[in-house]
Amino acid sequence: MLPPDNHVHSEFSWDTGPRASMLRACAEAVRIGLPAVAFTEHLDFTVWGADDRATADGLFDRHPANQRPIDVDVYAETIWECRDRFPELRVWSGVEAGEPHLFAGSVAAHLTTSPVDRILGSLHSLTVDGRLIGVNRMLTAAGGVETMRRYLAEMVTMIEQSDVFQVLAHCDYPRRYWPGGRDRYPEAVFEEEYRAVFRALADSGRALEVNTTSPLWSVELVRWFREEGGRAISFGSDAHLPAAVGQRFDLAVDVVEAAGFRPGRDRFDFWRR
Repeated sequence: MLPPDNHVHSEFSWDTGPRASMLRACAEAVRIGLPAVAFTEHLDFTVWGADDRATADGLFDRHPANQRPIDVDVYAETIWECRDRFPELRVWSGVEAGEPHLFAGSVAAHLTTSPVDRILGSLHSLTVDGRLIGVNRMLTAAGGVETMRRYLAEMVTMIEQSDVFQVLAHCDYPRRYWPGGRDRYPEAVFEEEYRAVFRALADSGRALEVNTTSPLWSVELVRWFREEGGRAISFGSDAHLPAAVGQRFDLAVDVVEAAGFRPGRDRFDFWRR
């Protein structure tokens, strides 16, 4: 049996196109036999408040700055419509909070008025001279390794400084944009940095996401998380189109199982060691 897809985007995320549809995503989840799906829409900020670390750090800009707020009222209505139309599927609400350690006040304000079932934490950008820059724009053939090491170090800081999220999403996000192609990414070079991320996450008791839009992880990489004390794995397609819901979950399950994790307490749970 396939696990829940805990990372799906719909028309309510700013970076999806006109073919995104929460209703069609649910239909696809039912078709392939998923027990549950979480619509974790992007929660990113282009302006920030006085109680955000971004303000204290003197950040004044984000590039690119095409992020948009979630239409929370219509989002909530559509979640309930999905629950009504697909009773055989458990439908969770959610957000993917970008750089939550920099925007704790803004994230808290959003969740106070619009609480959700699932919260992912992710890192898409790094600071450069007072600006948040998309990390994919910072990768070069000459500086890729240095950027990746800085990215993983910042992820440790994010874990240690933010407790708002339950699942760490795509912890090697820059791998998608690796200079020369994804297949040239030197995973083993970053073992020490990965293990530091996994130790921090394990110490916090939170789950690690195996993201199936990103290049699929090796068994060894998932095993590093287990060896550092990690106890829970979440599966996420990171789908931005309905057809991508649950993509490659059969392969991801094989990887996670080979690394020593098993299905949890019920079919809606994370996988556990």
